[in-house]
Amino acid sequence: MITPSSRLTFRMLKPFADADLLYRLDQDPEVMRFISGGKPTSWSDITTVFSPRLAAYINSAKGWGLWGCFSTDTEDFIGWVLVRPMGFFDEHKLFDSSQCLRDIDIELGWRFKRAAWGKGFATEAAAHIMKSLNDLHGYRQFSAVALPQNSASIAIMKKLGMRFISRGLHRDPLGDMQLDTYSIEH
Repeated sequence: MITPSSRLTFRMLKPFADADLLYRLDQDPEVMRFISGGKPTSWSDITTVFSPRLAAYINSAKGWGLWGCFSTDTEDFIGWVLVRPMGFFDEHKLFDSSQCLRDIDIELGWRFKRAAWGKGFATEAAAHIMKSLNDLHGYRQFSAVALPQNSASIAIMKKLGMRFISRGLHRDPLGDMQLDTYSIEH
């Protein structure tokens, strides 16, 4: 569904079958710095928390899930881009299943191996996926969240054309935190 970009190919990751890719990515404390304070994700958390959460929102027909990003040169997995409705796990969801797809605010997120940092892969992947989803489904609004001190992720948001919307408490079963929200409408 998502065609290759200039340097990357994409495929929807499977919640349990691709657990090893997710686990290996999360073992670098620097990758996890702004997610868990640098604590690597345990195998148990991948299989009992992360994979079931992914299974809850994955919908390949709508483009929702984790899009694995693979280098066209080496075919190696280098990271992923998350796509799901904004606030999917909020107690009071910001969308409902009867909404027209184009009216759903789509959350984008990304996590890449440190070896891929600083090379524009996350921006390339997120921009390509955002454009593809807009073309395929007519999604018009895309948003992303990050800790205010995560300047690298915020730089990607700005490169995607997103603008600062707000700073506020993000409630999640995995832990509440103050996050900045950025958004763009097409």
